[in-house]
Amino acid sequence: MSSVELKGIGKIYDGGVRAVEDVNLVIEDGEFVVLVGPSGCGKSTTLRMVAGLEDITEGELSIDGKRVNEVAARDRDIAMVFQNYALYPHLDVRANLSFGLERRRKKLSLSRDDIAKKVEATAANLGIENLLDRLPKQLSGGQRQRVAVGRALVRDPAVFLLDEPLSNLDARLRVETRAELRMLHRQLQATMLYVTHDQEEAMSLGDRMVVMHLGRVQQVGRPMDIYNQPANRFVAGFVGSPAMNFFEGEIKADGESVAFQTEAGSTIPLPSLEHRGSAVLGIRPERVDLHLESRPGRLSAEVVAVERYGDRGDALVAIDGITGRVVVRSGSMDLPDEGQRVFVSVPLEHAHLFEPGECGARLESACSPH
Repeated sequence: MSSVELKGIGKIYDGGVRAVEDVNLVIEDGEFVVLVGPSGCGKSTTLRMVAGLEDITEGELSIDGKRVNEVAARDRDIAMVFQNYALYPHLDVRANLSFGLERRRKKLSLSRDDIAKKVEATAANLGIENLLDRLPKQLSGGQRQRVAVGRALVRDPAVFLLDEPLSNLDARLRVETRAELRMLHRQLQATMLYVTHDQEEAMSLGDRMVVMHLGRVQQVGRPMDIYNQPANRFVAGFVGSPAMNFFEGEIKADGESVAFQTEAGSTIPLPSLEHRGSAVLGIRPERVDLHLESRPGRLSAEVVAVERYGDRGDALVAIDGITGRVVVRSGSMDLPDEGQRVFVSVPLEHAHLFEPGECGARLESACSPH
């Protein structure tokens, strides 16, 4: 397998429309890296530039240390799995798997027996050996997805590229197939670059995540590092389900004491912090505490809605004087009733502070998680 390096990669379409800007990333040999972000963030365009399906406007792309900007897609030694699987409907599974090898048989010095053995070995590896004589229309969604992966796998490429390959599967099958992809990666030790808009998918699959927004990389890191220490407000709100709760307000000082003042005037004491003025306080739903008794530092609220999922539940609460709603996740079924008055507290050790704005940077302070 191979490493992939993107240096200052950018894409500008005709008319000056910028889709990707200054992407810098090294994907190590055998690493599983996931590009994740909302629709239109530039992740698929970035993947297509690596694949050679989009011209690179700016920067340099290298595979195994060799510049490939001008190298045709067919000569980059990569294999791509598409969202719609891109199977040939008139060919059976065996022919779909062998198609790429047959076209390059002479160049690869492969006999037809060699190709047949590769196809059978790949099919056995993916558990689809009993499907080799079927047409794509005779397969389930999960089976088609395995065939699409197999068609990439049989070529033994330097790099695997996967563009939202699970998006057409139902929820249960997506979970099962995620596990299969992780096992396949461990088995092959293959270099994989994977694109998805689903942050749960990204967190469960990737050795590292690359969070993108507005054509730029917002943060790169291990999934739980990004979850626990988001670089900015966008990352904090995008990664995690339910999304992080945010409170608009100001950081004020009174003598030696520092506090975050909400828009309703309630104050939350803070440790020493240099920043003053407008700020955003964030807290994940599972870190918010609900109480039935009022105490200093607790915010008065009303329970708007409760959702129970068997072994856990979410409460949606409206805090007096604060715009928007706050989600509270409980690992038990011990949740208040709808319409009940409660009090909300924000444990400082789990709070995050950000500068104002959609991508406001994280403010380092003693209350930030370590």
